[in-house]
Amino acid sequence: MDFSSHNKIVSFIWSIADDCLRDVYVRGKYRDVILPMFVLRRLDCLLEGSKDAVMEEVEFQRDNGFAELDPMGLMEASGYVFYNTSPFTLQKIVDTAANNRQQLEANFKYYLDGFSANVQEIVDKFDLRRQAKHMAAKNVLFDVLEKFTSKSINLSPVETFDPDGRKLPPLTNLGMGYVFEELIRKFNEENNEEAGEHFTPREVIHLMIHLLFDPVQDRLPPTMLIYDPACGSGGMLTESQNYLEDPEGAFRVQQNSVFLYGKEINDETYAICKSDMMIKGNNPENIKNGSTLATDDFKGMRFDFMLSNPPYGKSWRTDQSAIIDGKDVLDPRFEFLLKNFRGHIETAPAIPRSSDGQLLFLMEMVDKMKSIKDSPLGSRIASVHNGSSLFTGDAGSGESNIRRHIIENDLLEAIIQLPNNLFYNTGITTYIWVLASHKAADRRGKVQLIDASQLYRKLRKNLGDKNCEFAPEHIQQIVELHARMPDEGISKVFDNTDFGYYKVTIERPSRKAAQFTPERVGTLRFVPALSEPMEWTYDRWGEAIYAELGRHKAVIEEHLEREEISLTAKNKKLLLDPGTWNAQRELMRKAERLMASMGQELYLDFNRFKADVDTALDTLDIKLSVSEKNQLFNAVSWRDDQAAKVIKKVHTLKGSKLGKVLGELSFGNFVCDQDQLADFGYWPSETPGEFIEYESDSDVRDTENVPLTEDIHAYFQREVRPHIDEAWINLDATKIGYEISFNKYFYQHKPLRSLEEVTRDILTLEAETEGLLKKLVSFGIEQGAV
Repeated sequence: MDFSSHNKIVSFIWSIADDCLRDVYVRGKYRDVILPMFVLRRLDCLLEGSKDAVMEEVEFQRDNGFAELDPMGLMEASGYVFYNTSPFTLQKIVDTAANNRQQLEANFKYYLDGFSANVQEIVDKFDLRRQAKHMAAKNVLFDVLEKFTSKSINLSPVETFDPDGRKLPPLTNLGMGYVFEELIRKFNEENNEEAGEHFTPREVIHLMIHLLFDPVQDRLPPTMLIYDPACGSGGMLTESQNYLEDPEGAFRVQQNSVFLYGKEINDETYAICKSDMMIKGNNPENIKNGSTLATDDFKGMRFDFMLSNPPYGKSWRTDQSAIIDGKDVLDPRFEFLLKNFRGHIETAPAIPRSSDGQLLFLMEMVDKMKSIKDSPLGSRIASVHNGSSLFTGDAGSGESNIRRHIIENDLLEAIIQLPNNLFYNTGITTYIWVLASHKAADRRGKVQLIDASQLYRKLRKNLGDKNCEFAPEHIQQIVELHARMPDEGISKVFDNTDFGYYKVTIERPSRKAAQFTPERVGTLRFVPALSEPMEWTYDRWGEAIYAELGRHKAVIEEHLEREEISLTAKNKKLLLDPGTWNAQRELMRKAERLMASMGQELYLDFNRFKADVDTALDTLDIKLSVSEKNQLFNAVSWRDDQAAKVIKKVHTLKGSKLGKVLGELSFGNFVCDQDQLADFGYWPSETPGEFIEYESDSDVRDTENVPLTEDIHAYFQREVRPHIDEAWINLDATKIGYEISFNKYFYQHKPLRSLEEVTRDILTLEAETEGLLKKLVSFGIEQGAV
């Protein structure tokens, strides 16, 4: 590749911005003109050679009564998947405008309108007509067109000569891609705040490409489909193609054997990517515009290779309605089947937090992997993520379920930690995930972690947050580590199960004391969730509020706003509903009757208290709903470690019923017997065959993360039972989680310095300070200042 000629083109085009657009656009907006005009000129150069043939085809179709021009005939005439039916080229527009500037804008618009529909879309996404109108109004449109059609640069695929007769080499599709990407890079550097939004550093892409293709270079399929679900300007796709089709590279694949697919949500970036596909001879229809998460444009397709740098830390709330409806997952890409810890198959949603959708892009790629049945090679993925994808989300969460699905299906091949400050718009730690649906034999059931955080060289000048980069030797070192898979130093190899754990819920019995008092009974006047605004309202208007609530609605709402009390629409409606107030007052009065009947005795046995309340309710003929009774008990009881344990239910477990319970408590290799029932919440009573189930206390509930390689019951008996003799395992709440911690696996302890070393440094500093002070004083005396 002739980089010197390409750099000259970049410099020339870069100079157009300063020569023509200064004072017309702010510097950050130069790209809005230069990039679309550069694309337009390249398309124009490609069509120049076939212009006459296209015009003949247009005339032929019109003479033969075609109601509409036939795109197939026009594309055949142009030799490309696009064409222009206007009589103009950019050079002809410039030549015509030299004598008549008044027709310039109209001719340029006519020229743009003559393009095929696929180019029209690019023109619209770039908003080029509006830019042309603005340039024409500022009298710079001619200057810009004249510069882009200058004989001093060659953007055509054929050799030309400059005004001095020197040869200008043709610009190949590969060279065009280089110039295009270099212009994007330079504009991104000019706008550091946007630099990383659509642009991944080239060296990171090169590393991803090596990780994707090098391990299977001797098994590449004859036709390769490559996909990026967040393709931006298409850099990853085109770099992959360049690497595979480079005639001097290691692969030497056949031309036209690589097909690129992508999707991009940003209109301008989409236009850049699609035009880049056109320019390089790829099918632009394979690039889609819109949200990858909301619509599955490539549904049913499977790709050989996928690579992406999806947005992280970015909300996907606008896509939620297309993905989930309440708890129901609408899109099968984000739902799969998993085995619970008892071996039962259950549906698991892959729905992470709405504030960060990066793992949804990974699931989009996983959904489009080829199985071994589809291809002996399967599919390979390289995707960039931040640290949250490794560990955010508890067991059973969407993030954890996604990691679990990937690891348990043996898709995760390796994760490489990158240096900080490697990207343009963020200094956070990033990671490359490498996935494969057909891992090599020595990798099956294993995951390799590589800590490349210290492999970098400093930049002379920061580019936004980017202050370092990979040198070629760093990329080579990482690729070699990945290939050799050593289990030492900055490369470690783990079994899949090493990242999994059981999240086991440990319960303890609830202990409650209870007592009727006027103060506690008085709280029943208010709904617990609305106690603050209801109490304020009652304190202000007293008993009158029951008859006059509607009159005070505006004042109550003003109080809520002033005090910044946020209520849901449902709770606000309850607060302002007279029925709510009357129902609560009636509940309070019933409680007052109970208190008058039972007195104000302090109960340290809540079981006896509940029984006495039930008796009193029958005696007084008071009816309470379940929710009312629960509110009553909550109002007059509190947690007390000295109180008796609260019984939830007494079970009679005999014969087949006992066997059923024991079977339900058995899991894995563990088979529960009658003496171990207490470990799972069934405590023997004094009556043979009866077992007590206690209410659990959520305030003292705890969880234990038990490695998948350990037995849950053995762990409980070793780590929990000796310290809490009344605890038990809540098997129904047990979940499986997965997380990956680089700090855990690569942490290197640095011992503290000895006291002697610290003391010696302090004494040295004191001596240096004292010597400096003496010099300052002596200098002051000499100068007469002291």
